[in-house]
Amino acid sequence: MTVAKYSLDDLLRVMERLRDPQQGCPWDLRQDFKSLVPSTLEECYELAQAIESEDFSHVAEELGDVLFQVIFYAQLGSEQGLFGFEDVVSLLADKLLRRHPHVFAGGELEGVVPRQSVQGGSDTTVEDVKQSWEAIKKEERKAKSQHGILDDVPRALPALPRAQKIQKRAASVNFDWPDSSGALAKIEEEMLELREAIASRSVEAIEEEMGDLLFSCVNASRHLEVDAEASLRRATAKFEQRFQHMVNIAELSGRAMNDLSAEALDNLWLKAKRARP
Repeated sequence: MTVAKYSLDDLLRVMERLRDPQQGCPWDLRQDFKSLVPSTLEECYELAQAIESEDFSHVAEELGDVLFQVIFYAQLGSEQGLFGFEDVVSLLADKLLRRHPHVFAGGELEGVVPRQSVQGGSDTTVEDVKQSWEAIKKEERKAKSQHGILDDVPRALPALPRAQKIQKRAASVNFDWPDSSGALAKIEEEMLELREAIASRSVEAIEEEMGDLLFSCVNASRHLEVDAEASLRRATAKFEQRFQHMVNIAELSGRAMNDLSAEALDNLWLKAKRARP
């Protein structure tokens, strides 16, 4: 049996039918821009998980789920006369052409740029691209009347990537440590301040200093060219695997985790670390 191969036009038609007022899906008909946001975030995280797990058999499926979110928003925009899918595609293509002058000469789709950087006549470097990207985005913010350096950093971003993005913006105007040593020293300073807050037993002070410590850890991650969000997800996954291994060992011996002594739990943890390095 041959599996049907559907096109993007077919997917757009699927969306139209799902939103048909008479014969569409009741759930899809109830949705609006705001109600879809939790689903969009969930689908993006599921895609990230599939990629991080190298579960490539599901990456295409998860990409499809993310694409469906885009199609859904475009359908809502079309119904309300705000924008359509064609506008989404056109705006995206225009932005990519504009932000990659080192690839698309004159912002033209087939414009060709010689692969040389202005700085030294060598091939364009990643650093060249980053500097150009930030300069272009700065001009775009001005065009949108977003004159502040931090104006377009979304407040809805998860805390870790938002902190990293804000730090990056601050660094773009030279408000930054010259290297990672300063960022690492700041972690030690914040740790001392957290200990002082704990000693004071002030809930507000503890919360504030814990936030400062986390913010400093994100800053150090940035300096070390480590994505804080991805790094924490990997650390959490590692702990999850090791902890589950502890539970499995305990269950095989007929013991419950909450009945074990601190020493026994430490021994189990060491076994889990050896088994799950």
